[in-house]
Amino acid sequence: MSPRRRLARFRIPLFSTSTLLLLLGLTLAIAGVAAAADDGPPTKIHKPGYCAMRGQDKKSFFGGQLPKPYNGAAETPNADVRKQLVDLCGAKWSEGPICCDAAQISNLATNLKRAEALIASCPACKVNFFNLFCSFTCSPDQSLFVNITETETSSKGVALVSEVDYFLSPTYGEGFYNSCKDLKFSATNGNVMELIGGGAKNWKDFLKFLGKKNPPFGSPFQINFPPKEKLGHHMKEMHDTPKKCNDKDVAYRCACMDCPAVCPILPDVDEVKVCKVGSLRCWSFAVIVAYSVGLMILGAYLSFNEYIKYRDQKRGNLRLLRDSDPEYSDDDDDDEGVRAGGALGLEHQGKPYILDTYLDRIFYHIGETSAKFPGTTIGLSVLIVGLLSLGWLNFSVETDPVRLWVSPTSDAAQEKQFFDENFGPFYRTQQAFLVNDTTDAGPSPVLSYDTLTWWFDVEQQIRRLKSLNYGVTLDDVCLNPTGDACVVQSVTAYFHGNTWELKHGTWKEQIRSCANQPGQCLPDFGQPIKKEMVFGGYEKTGDVADSAALMTTWVLQNHAEGSAAVERSMDWERSLKNTLLAVKEEAEERGLRLSFSTEISLEEELNKSTNTDAKIVVISYIAMFFYASIALGSTTLALKNMLRQPTKTLVDSKFTLGVFGIIIVLMSVSASVGLFSAMGIKVTLIIAEVIPFLVLAVGVDNIFLIVHEFERIDGEHPDDDLEVQIGRAMGRMGPSILLSATCETVAFGLGAFVTMPAVRNFAIYAAGAVFINAVLQVTMFVSVLALNKKRMDANRIDCFPCLAAPRHDRSNGYPASASEDHEGGLVGRVRSDGHGHGSATEFDEVEEGLIQRFIRKNYAPALLAKNTKVAVVTVFFGVFAAALALLPQVELGLDQRIAIPTGSYLINYFDDLYDYFAVGPPVYFVNKEFNITERDNQQALCGRFSTCSPLSLSNIIEQERKRPEISYIAEPAASWIDDFMLWLNPSLDQCCRVQRSNSSELCGPYDSDFQCKVCFEDRDPGWNITLGGMPEGEEFMEYLKIWMDAPTGETCPIAGKAAYSSAIVPNYDDCTISASHFRSAHKPLTSQADFIAAYAAARRIAKEVSRTSGTEIFPYSKFYIFFDQYSSIAQLTAGLIISALVCIYIVTAVLLGSLQTGAVVTGTVAMIVVDIMGVMALWGVSLNAVSLVNLVICVGIGVEFCAHIARAFMFPAASVVARAKFRGNRGNDTRAWCALVNVGGSVFSGITITKLIGVIVLAFTRSKIFEVYYFRIWLALVVVAATHALVFLPVALSYAGGEGWEGEMDGGLASDLRYRRVGVLPPGAEEYEYSDEESEDEGR
Repeated sequence: MSPRRRLARFRIPLFSTSTLLLLLGLTLAIAGVAAAADDGPPTKIHKPGYCAMRGQDKKSFFGGQLPKPYNGAAETPNADVRKQLVDLCGAKWSEGPICCDAAQISNLATNLKRAEALIASCPACKVNFFNLFCSFTCSPDQSLFVNITETETSSKGVALVSEVDYFLSPTYGEGFYNSCKDLKFSATNGNVMELIGGGAKNWKDFLKFLGKKNPPFGSPFQINFPPKEKLGHHMKEMHDTPKKCNDKDVAYRCACMDCPAVCPILPDVDEVKVCKVGSLRCWSFAVIVAYSVGLMILGAYLSFNEYIKYRDQKRGNLRLLRDSDPEYSDDDDDDEGVRAGGALGLEHQGKPYILDTYLDRIFYHIGETSAKFPGTTIGLSVLIVGLLSLGWLNFSVETDPVRLWVSPTSDAAQEKQFFDENFGPFYRTQQAFLVNDTTDAGPSPVLSYDTLTWWFDVEQQIRRLKSLNYGVTLDDVCLNPTGDACVVQSVTAYFHGNTWELKHGTWKEQIRSCANQPGQCLPDFGQPIKKEMVFGGYEKTGDVADSAALMTTWVLQNHAEGSAAVERSMDWERSLKNTLLAVKEEAEERGLRLSFSTEISLEEELNKSTNTDAKIVVISYIAMFFYASIALGSTTLALKNMLRQPTKTLVDSKFTLGVFGIIIVLMSVSASVGLFSAMGIKVTLIIAEVIPFLVLAVGVDNIFLIVHEFERIDGEHPDDDLEVQIGRAMGRMGPSILLSATCETVAFGLGAFVTMPAVRNFAIYAAGAVFINAVLQVTMFVSVLALNKKRMDANRIDCFPCLAAPRHDRSNGYPASASEDHEGGLVGRVRSDGHGHGSATEFDEVEEGLIQRFIRKNYAPALLAKNTKVAVVTVFFGVFAAALALLPQVELGLDQRIAIPTGSYLINYFDDLYDYFAVGPPVYFVNKEFNITERDNQQALCGRFSTCSPLSLSNIIEQERKRPEISYIAEPAASWIDDFMLWLNPSLDQCCRVQRSNSSELCGPYDSDFQCKVCFEDRDPGWNITLGGMPEGEEFMEYLKIWMDAPTGETCPIAGKAAYSSAIVPNYDDCTISASHFRSAHKPLTSQADFIAAYAAARRIAKEVSRTSGTEIFPYSKFYIFFDQYSSIAQLTAGLIISALVCIYIVTAVLLGSLQTGAVVTGTVAMIVVDIMGVMALWGVSLNAVSLVNLVICVGIGVEFCAHIARAFMFPAASVVARAKFRGNRGNDTRAWCALVNVGGSVFSGITITKLIGVIVLAFTRSKIFEVYYFRIWLALVVVAATHALVFLPVALSYAGGEGWEGEMDGGLASDLRYRRVGVLPPGAEEYEYSDEESEDEGR
């Protein structure tokens, strides 16, 4: 079983308040000084060999020991006292008189031993520390540098010292401070200076802290360290030479962790330097230069062409003067119109594309069969979809973000699993911010006595809070590493949660003192609270009393997911949330603002956001469904006809057909979900929200194309059977649908090879849905279309086919041929022919709609004009270049605040967290299966001993800590191997004490020395700073077991139970360590870029440590699992999009029979995607898994926009060609015109308007993530893709499109004859032959 993991940040020794503060105040040496039994005044004699104090006594029964004044000569001690002094203070005291007695030495030893536990790892600091107080207490020349300035009388009438001056040379003071200032205390991930010096930043503050009078916890009397200028007559400073942490004598030299001067210099990190030209990135500058050069070349080319044209025209004019033969009058394309049919330039004329012909036949038979047997086709389709949908029984939604965004085979996922299994799951945190920023003045001090007392009451209320369902309290679920109190980090913890300890008149001074010296205000759980953990917004003044925010953190023990213990914790968290919501209102009444978060808050708010999104998405889909159904019927409905013949409007409506088209879309989604759910692939929220949108975009477009082509065929072949008409329509549109569906399926299918589950699952479901939708459209929808046509022929009402509409009598005043009175609908225009299927309903057949007519007569000719084309190419390539230049500006990440619905209480919490919480998240460097029982491996990890490897794990982390702008590391490593070895130091005789009768059993604090022995006391070789003689192998494991069970206490702060019991996984059977971690912490991370950079830095550090130590080391922090994707998402995005584009090129080139056209289509899709990424940079949409999914969608939808136009370009319909009237170049311009006329209206009214309606609805969502990552990207997609497909692509095809193939002769007898006639006439033989309706249009 894995050991239960303790709170990482709080694994520190457990001191009683009095003992730690005695330690910090250094009463250890002070309280034990003595003075002679002299009742005279303070020190008068200052000369060598004389004392200032000797002996000690209590002021009262409850008071501490105070020295007694004694200005007499120093005395020579007996042998026992001498030995006692030498053992404590060193060999320099082996001779000469002294100014202390045995009782003082004993008291001094007791207190110095407590300090030694903190400073023993640095011999220089220890020696200087001991020497400072040994000299103060026992020096025979004490009167030279100690002067009593104030005395008081005890209850016994004895004079006692209450204040002294201790004159210390600046050299010693500064050297002493420098030797200790970088000393680390691993258990707290902090500096020892915070404990023994109150966090002093210079030697004067250090000494001031040591001498400050602070009974009962600190010094019982005041020790001043005055400057040299205040030296009295005959006095001089204590000027011993301090030892340096990098002393030449190795006996005093400290390790790298405690002394930067001995640390190795780490190599510089190869940072990714941003190349810039001025303020522009080199990439952006290069793109701008390339575009500018391209413009210059284009300008030069156009100018040259104009010159050539002018020259040729001038020569032509001269030739015309000589020769007026009309045969040569039409040579100039710019002077006269050219018959489009004659100008098609189809080099493959008479040689149809074999693959297209084959596909035409296949889809013809599919359409004919589906129309001939509609019932069977529909029934089989429903049956197959129903069978596939049975997979819904295995339907499940994946909501765990870890399983969504991280591959289970990725390093991050496996490392998290390893960490949880060995060290236990991460603790649960609840945090609240009380902020004063509700006034116009902005952030202001939040602290006041009234506010503090109110907040004391709030925390007491929370301590007593019982959960609703399980009735548990904070004590039942909190993290309690000591067994004495819950871990609650708050300003109230400085006062143990008791208001009476906070004094009304001095509360500011109390808070300042506790914040600056947290060791003096230990909370009930026995560990100092850094001021950064509870105060925020005081940086301007540096005074915590001016803090704009108070912070409180409640820490709960975590357990395995789904366990009963976790359920109890979650139940208490819900009650806490409700309580804090009520407290939030109280804070508002006080003019304050409360923000908070519980462990369950984020998931609850995300679910709330999902529910909101679901409503908006459903409304969006309904709007698109409604438009598609209405617009599909508008092809045959015109306002005049609706007013003149309203009953026929009911017949010719296609609302039911549109509804069935939408039903087919839903069926394809259902079948895809069922199929892959049966295969065990879980659905994600992205799939639920996006797949219907995607399939609807593709499906509606195809439906419009099929219906419009069928209506065209119906008008051109009125005498053919219905099955033949539908077969012809499918023969024309089927290959186009195959082209788009194949490209989309392959593009989405590539996503299945991505290891990120969210992207992979989406790609699989999307590919399946698109493929199934295409199959249903060419089968089931065709059958529904045939039934709908039969209904219309039978004059039955749409939506109510059982009801027949009244017949319209043509003798009622309307002319039999009334085409001039019937205007086209949205897409279709009516033409009366009085024959075929159309005659059954006595309603005119569709020929051309308003949009199609506008495209034919106005838009297409204007777009394909020479000057317009140049402008289009210039503008679109300019936009493309701008988008390329903006690509480096696309940021990575997904801010949690965006994922939360607008108005959520968590938004303020995350804002406050970034603004006020100046503490970074913990990071663990984990090693596994590393035999630390061997000396070489110990040296590869340790950092506190002189023989530790210069590039050991501890030393590297220490050096990285010194460059936080690169490493993002702010704290030293909590090195268990160092503390374990220090614990064995026999001079720390209260640490490793074992029973003499059983060396594996620790002695208790009250066991006698007769029963116990000190570890390594008589060992040879003995304990030393070089690790020589330290335990290895089985002995190492035996001592380790004892250390891990040793309670941390006031006498031994480096014992392992509290701090490291869950940081090590020993394997006693194999005599090795299965896993252990070394804890550090990141600097405060305030942005997504910081989190990403911190993760990358930790990876780099771990890789370097692995290299130098020869074992596998990996970094772990709670947030790493969510940011692992960003280490490769840019490469993944590029690879996925490029692979999709390559597949699109292959498919389009093969199905269209042209490498050139395939390249143009692929290039256009690439431009669409790049332009959308440029919009992302401008619109603040960062790159993450959500936007990656949307970029994959952009590829698919981009193909859908372009594929039909490209195919219509390569295979122009004969009936459209026959009606062409175009002035332009030979072939490509005409075919581009035909493509726009043939399918441009369907692309615009089908996919563009449909998606635009759906996207606009999304603008009203309350979810920020939906507004940013769906509305913005999809709106950009619709606009960018539509403009590229309808504006840029025709122009690009006219310039670089491949040679066209023979178009289908499906336009009916009249158009076929017209086409053939046009094809054989020589250019200029006759003017354009207008159709009747075109003549009518021109006449108008």
